[in-house]
Amino acid sequence: MTALHLRPATRAEAPRLAELRVAAMRPSLEAIGRFDPERARTRFLDSFDPGATQVCLVGGAVAGFLVLRVRPDHLYLDHLYLAPAHQGCGLGRAAVEHAKDRARSAGLPLRLMALRGSPANDFYRAQGFRQTGEEPLDILYEWTPGPA
Repeated sequence: MTALHLRPATRAEAPRLAELRVAAMRPSLEAIGRFDPERARTRFLDSFDPGATQVCLVGGAVAGFLVLRVRPDHLYLDHLYLAPAHQGCGLGRAAVEHAKDRARSAGLPLRLMALRGSPANDFYRAQGFRQTGEEPLDILYEWTPGPA
């Protein structure tokens, strides 16, 4: 497994991270006929919060990012994207473990949603998330920390 290092994002990185999101989402969105790169960029940039965003680094290079938002009753993994060249080598698992550690420390569940039909659904189920609901385009998931 490749070693993952995280660091806080900066506001200046927003456009680069938006492009990474577009590249990572493209296959899943094309599969359901909903790929619109401008919409994907805009949706990300409109809600970009560098304080909630961690950049994933491999060997000092940007490999992806995650956005973990703190809510009163849960943590929300709003985004987890890896550049296509960095997928499938354990970085996603390491990033999810980081989010789980934060949830565990806060004593809160970790929630997220994944695009219906995306391989991300199998990935999150394999990481211990359970389905809690459905929306027209997304599946809702939750992971709850066990007793300490």
